[in-house]
Amino acid sequence: MSDRIRIALVHATPVAVDPIAQSFRQIWPEADPVGVLDDGLALDRAAAGALTQDLSRRILALAQYGLSTGARAVLFTCSAFGPAIEEAARILPVPVLKPNEAMFEEALGYGENIGMIATFGPAVAMMEQEFAEEAKRLNPQARLTPWLAVGAIEALRAGDAATHNQRVAEGVAELGERDAILLAHFSTSRASDACRALTSRPVLSSPDAAVRKLRRLLGG
Repeated sequence: MSDRIRIALVHATPVAVDPIAQSFRQIWPEADPVGVLDDGLALDRAAAGALTQDLSRRILALAQYGLSTGARAVLFTCSAFGPAIEEAARILPVPVLKPNEAMFEEALGYGENIGMIATFGPAVAMMEQEFAEEAKRLNPQARLTPWLAVGAIEALRAGDAATHNQRVAEGVAELGERDAILLAHFSTSRASDACRALTSRPVLSSPDAAVRKLRRLLGG
C-alpha cells in the first residue's frame, strides 16, 4: 500500500465528487482520497423528509467501509446526515468529519453576521442547527442567515452548471452585507468564482475548508 495518507470520501450524490477532488488537488495533492458513492442517499433523504434509522444505518455502514480501505479519516460530502455522521464518529477509531464543520469553524473567525447559500432544501435546517452548535462553542453571538437557490441543484443534475452557478450567485445580492458568505454544499462550490466576483467579503466553500482541516489533523 502507498505511504500516502488515505482519506475515504463518502458521497451521497455524484455532483459532490468533482468539487472535493479539485480541492484535494489544489490544497493537499499528496493525500490519497478514495471515493465511496451511494447515489441513492440524497434522493432517499429528500423522499423521507427526515433522517430515518435506515438512512443512519447506511451512513454508519459507509463509514465503516471507508475505514476498511485503510483510510486514516472519513469525510462525508453531503450536508443532510449530520446526526448519523456524529454517531459514526463516536464509533470509528479515526476522525469522521461532517461536510461543513470545518467551513463553519472558519466562518466564525470572520465575524458574527454569516450568510449561507444553499441548493438542497432538506439539508438547511440541520445545517442551521450544526452552525448554532459551533457558534455556541466558538462565537456565541454569531448568527446564520440561509438563502435557498431554488432550481440550482436540479439544473446541475441536468448538466447545466452555468444556470446552477448563476442561481447561486444571486444569493450574494439577496444576503446583502455579511461578514462571510458560505456555499452550503460541496456541489455549490462550483459557483465560488461567480460569487466572489460580486462581493469583497470572504466566500467560503465546504470542500476547501474540509481539506484544510484534514491536513491539519493528520499532519499532511
